[in-house]
Amino acid sequence: MASRKRSSAPAAAPEGTNPKAPCFCGSGRRYKHCHGSGYAPVVPRPFEGLPGETDWVALRELVPAATAKLKSADGRDLTLASVLPGGAPALVRANGEIMVGAQLATSSDDVSRDLGTSVAAALEAPAGAPVEPGPIGGAGSAGPRLQEVLDLTVPLEVTVHDTFDFWLEGAEAGAAARAGLQQANESILPTVRLEGLEAAYWVRPGNERAHLRWVRPEKEEQLLDALARLSAAEQILLGEGTRYAGAFRAHGLVVPVWDLPADTPAGDWVGPATEFQGRLEKALAETAPLNADERRARAGLLSRQITLR
Repeated sequence: MASRKRSSAPAAAPEGTNPKAPCFCGSGRRYKHCHGSGYAPVVPRPFEGLPGETDWVALRELVPAATAKLKSADGRDLTLASVLPGGAPALVRANGEIMVGAQLATSSDDVSRDLGTSVAAALEAPAGAPVEPGPIGGAGSAGPRLQEVLDLTVPLEVTVHDTFDFWLEGAEAGAAARAGLQQANESILPTVRLEGLEAAYWVRPGNERAHLRWVRPEKEEQLLDALARLSAAEQILLGEGTRYAGAFRAHGLVVPVWDLPADTPAGDWVGPATEFQGRLEKALAETAPLNADERRARAGLLSRQITLR
């Protein structure tokens, strides 16, 4: 709480609001811990409204090495990277190329403002100079949000990399920098974005199992109901040898995770995942209340969720 900025103009609650009731803003928190706390409330979906919201979440929380092209509201080109050397929020190369890191060491209650502060500072920094965005993250970020500084008509097209070599692309690096790069490359888990599927990432953390982590765009309650229907009907798996492991909750979205055989290439899962997508869309269209088996399945799914943010 000490790192959260006090709200200068807290929104007015409906008259007679119960402090223990869910907050009227839809955050899912109790009113007394959200708008009623006297502090700026958490922004539950900081990337909402940005093209590729699901991939923003993936690059922020799940993908080790990836980039995507961005454009500022005034037409300047930028590169979004999952992470930059030393966890830097942004950098400007000697040739003027601007890079912004999605993964920061600390964050405030509005990650979009954290990253937007980095973008705004990078746009003002001279070529080859360090980017100094000022207080950012846990100390509270004072700059604009991403939705204010980016061109929202440009789609987010992610490129996953096997290494962090893009850090030094086009730059002369000394022995220390190359040694640091090699150390960073050794930490990367093999990762593939499944072709034709939105924010579905295959990752192999070891020789025993691989995983599919799929950031979903649906609202949490709607998605959980659909997954519960599929689980009760024994249609939640992706094929033989797979297991539904659970889900992450990150930045207002749910990320279902499946365990997969490690020796099956990533591309072989495009078909099963596409078929699952069809089953999920049918389940999402169902409007009838959950039956007893589906309610039990839903409770089981909830018990296997981990909140990242």
